[in-house]
Amino acid sequence: MDFNVKKLATEAGLFLTRAVQFTEEKLWQSEKTNLDPDFENLMVRADSTKHWTEKILRQTEILLQPNPIDHTGARIEEFLYEKLDMKAPSRVTNTELLGQHMEDAAKEFGFESPYGSTLVKVGEYERRLGVVEKDFIQTADISFLSPLRNFLEGDWRIISKERRLLENLRLDLDACKTRVKKAKAAEAKAASEAEVVPDFQETRPRNYVLSASASALWTEEVEKAEQELRTAQKEFDRQAEVTRLLLEGISSTHVNHLRCLHEFVEAQAAYYKQCHLHMQELQEELRRVPGGFGRNSNQNEPPPSSEPESASSPVETLTIEEVQAPASGTRKAKVLYDYDAADCSELSLLADEIITVYTMPGMDSDWLVGERGNQRGKVPVTYLELLS
Repeated sequence: MDFNVKKLATEAGLFLTRAVQFTEEKLWQSEKTNLDPDFENLMVRADSTKHWTEKILRQTEILLQPNPIDHTGARIEEFLYEKLDMKAPSRVTNTELLGQHMEDAAKEFGFESPYGSTLVKVGEYERRLGVVEKDFIQTADISFLSPLRNFLEGDWRIISKERRLLENLRLDLDACKTRVKKAKAAEAKAASEAEVVPDFQETRPRNYVLSASASALWTEEVEKAEQELRTAQKEFDRQAEVTRLLLEGISSTHVNHLRCLHEFVEAQAAYYKQCHLHMQELQEELRRVPGGFGRNSNQNEPPPSSEPESASSPVETLTIEEVQAPASGTRKAKVLYDYDAADCSELSLLADEIITVYTMPGMDSDWLVGERGNQRGKVPVTYLELLS
């Protein structure tokens, strides 16, 4: 019991000493030990790393789980399952839920109707997108988010703990410096008073004896304060070296986070690529749905490509070198729909672009020669709107 009381009293004394030192520093009444510039730069770099890691982590979590309420609930659920040493169940993504709603609506409206059959197709692909999204979220969490969390919950906590300890030792060191300074000032004052020869007729000898005794006491106090200062300086230097090593480890953290960032980009690229492929497949499926609206539903659907022309047709061997724009008879045309060239004699088109077109002798009336910069090739007339 006595040991606990003494320990409590010691800790209370240390806390009070540090509080006094901190207050005096804020009031510019006490000197403060400054760290070297390199050490300060390391701490600034560490603080910046922690700040931006938190922001990137939080925003990535929002990207993967857009609804803040669902995101918070998901994190709590994961925490509970982790504490219970159980695997969290797979959650349905918003895209999967949308697909499920579409399929349920198709059952209500009937699969035979154009709307119902289209809902089934779209719902199926939305669920596929949801599965791809779920895989991406899992991959991003393992390869990118987990290392960021590990840094904040592991390395950064250790760094923060050691920095707090370093600050406490710095306060103790400065308090010792202040104590030594005050003790030396008091010793000098007592020594000057003791050097004065007393006048025994006017002053009692007892005052002279007290002055000499006080000077000896202050000399002893100075020696004790200097010993405490040496001890405090040694502890501070040792803790500063430990903290410096931890702060220098931030460079390794950056290298690790850089690798994780590359993995995140790869996962994101694969995710969007897979989504794009699914949407292309869905578009093709929708064009085959009877009574549906295809890509060109707002215009009359262009007729299919004509039968292959004979080998003797001049446009079959159309190349940039052989085709030259006529001096007159060229017109501007606006492309109505995207068109993918079937072979090297044709020119691929993008909707809404403007190209130059003209005819050639012997060319089928369903085709024109199109020119875009140095690219030339035949293009279907039904995909164009001739401009005056």
